[in-house]
Amino acid sequence: MSVHIRISIRNQTLTLSDDTGEVLRSYRVSTAANGAGEVTGSHRTPRGRHLVRARIGSGQAENTVFVARRPTGEIYSQELGERFPQRDWILTRILWLSGCEPGRNRLGQVDTMRRYIYIHGSPDSTPMGRPGSIGCVRMRNADILELFDLVPPYTPVDISED
Repeated sequence: MSVHIRISIRNQTLTLSDDTGEVLRSYRVSTAANGAGEVTGSHRTPRGRHLVRARIGSGQAENTVFVARRPTGEIYSQELGERFPQRDWILTRILWLSGCEPGRNRLGQVDTMRRYIYIHGSPDSTPMGRPGSIGCVRMRNADILELFDLVPPYTPVDISED
């Protein structure tokens, strides 16, 4: 059975479906505070067809902190968050996305992968169901743990505004 992911920016949801279209899971997420867009430096969530190019964090503890896709050795806590309030927390697991549409979300100034756009875990205090990221798709840690185990590399991901 193959699966695919659909992310709705308007609804702030991520839906995992099988190849027959049956919904397997649905999650509340948080996409970019700046809305949709593909240009490097825009801090917007890219639209269009993507795929999961890399799965990062397998075997790491829940709340593992990642910087540049590497575990820092830290485990996120409220106290750590309070010490570093300006950090953009990337926790637990990372699904690194790559665009599939040259000129829209692949290559040049619109390359999703070079923009380091991920689906990733966030502190449990991070609001879901409303925009708030700097381009990535944020999820609850329990949700990204579940999703990570359900999606293989190269899983299709469609991101739309509807």
